[in-house]
Amino acid sequence: MSKREELAENYPDLLVMDPEYLDEAIIGVATRIGLEAVCYDTEKVIELLMQHDGMGYEEAIEYMDFNMKGAWVGETTPVFLE
Repeated sequence: MSKREELAENYPDLLVMDPEYLDEAIIGVATRIGLEAVCYDTEKVIELLMQHDGMGYEEAIEYMDFNMKGAWVGETTPVFLE
């Protein structure tokens, strides 16, 4: 079972990022009072963006900061561990 499938089964309301190759960067589910969100490893996401999308390191950081960390799609928006 993939990480995405496992999360969908155990946490059906949580959001995951597309494309699916970013699933390799999932490290778990972050929880606290009033919050549950899929947690991604920041450095692994950057590495995957460079591998799969041909971005340089600085470009991948900028893309992630604006399009991923800067996105808000509700209370279950993914979080990132540095």
